[in-house]
Amino acid sequence: MRHPAREVAADLEATVRLPAQPRRTGRLAVIDGLRLMAALMVALFHFTGLNLADSWGTGAKAVVFPRLIHITSWGWLGVELFFMISGFVICMSCWGRTAGAFARSRVVRLFPAYWPAVLISAAVVMLWPVARDPITVNQLVVNLTMLNEPLKVPSADLSYWTLWAEARFYLLFGLLVWYGLTLERVLWFAYGWLVVAVITVNVKEPLLTTVFQPTYAPYFVAGIAFYLIHRFGSDIRIWGLVALSWAMAMHMLVARVAYEAKALHRPMSLTVGMLIVTLFFVLLGAVALGWSSRVQWRWLTVAGALTYPFYLLHQHIGLTIIHAMQDVRPRLLTLAFVILVMLGAAWLLHRLIEKPLARVLKRKLEQASAAPRDSRRQPHSAVSR
Repeated sequence: MRHPAREVAADLEATVRLPAQPRRTGRLAVIDGLRLMAALMVALFHFTGLNLADSWGTGAKAVVFPRLIHITSWGWLGVELFFMISGFVICMSCWGRTAGAFARSRVVRLFPAYWPAVLISAAVVMLWPVARDPITVNQLVVNLTMLNEPLKVPSADLSYWTLWAEARFYLLFGLLVWYGLTLERVLWFAYGWLVVAVITVNVKEPLLTTVFQPTYAPYFVAGIAFYLIHRFGSDIRIWGLVALSWAMAMHMLVARVAYEAKALHRPMSLTVGMLIVTLFFVLLGAVALGWSSRVQWRWLTVAGALTYPFYLLHQHIGLTIIHAMQDVRPRLLTLAFVILVMLGAAWLLHRLIEKPLARVLKRKLEQASAAPRDSRRQPHSAVSR
């Protein structure tokens, strides 16, 4: 005899059940384009929105770009977009990988561009200390480890603070990779992270804040949720995760906007910030649902490859070039020139140093990882008496 309650439960379970295999495959070129967009947002913020060194030859950047500054003052939100993309891409790239493979991929992805960028940025600031004071040899060595932020050592470039936020995300997600990725586990992880982040805000314990970073957790989790939608399809649990991430992001923006307004000495509308971040959610949602799958322009892939070295190089080197060109008019031409120069420098760094070094580093790490499994230890001979 059929039981009505069981039939309803079975129908509900069938409605939310997700396929075991990915629905879509192939490179997501739009993600690469969004990466470059985020990097350009941050660069324009640094070049026209910040009250840093007097690189433009005037005491107030609002005088230099009185109209543009109303747009570029929001460029710092490119970091939030970076974190959302990171959640999406990290979840995608490590699905089915071991924890060791995940760790090696992060080392190969981060350091081959980072090491030369640190040395180049430090050298430029040492030779032309107009954007900031040079760092010491000890500070340079610590920067090369990428541990300068937790050790409270000045960064070779102020933009590098985001790398520490990314590293903490990698460590948390790496634990889940080590345990094994499944849809259910990722959902538990993501919801759990948001809940702990909320608790952390009230507890105000520095260690918990460092580990769970409540300010940026909603963006990483949103990226993870959008990848789950891309991989498995729409599901009420995943869309609930998106909604919760969005709500928490809106709340965290209150303090972020207030902080930036105080730092920039100009009023900033919370509503505008909320609309921009909501647009980020919409864009990644479109990617997750496959609405952008037909966009496969080759230049987007190139843009994605240039984003990381461009981000690493742009700030202090770009401001140094701007200082040298402060008498050139129109200043918009100088701004465009500096952006193009930094993109060219990023391409050279990527092609001449990052790619070759990444290949070598990847091969060495894989060899080192495989060595214990391939070796055959011989038993020690007993010492005769």
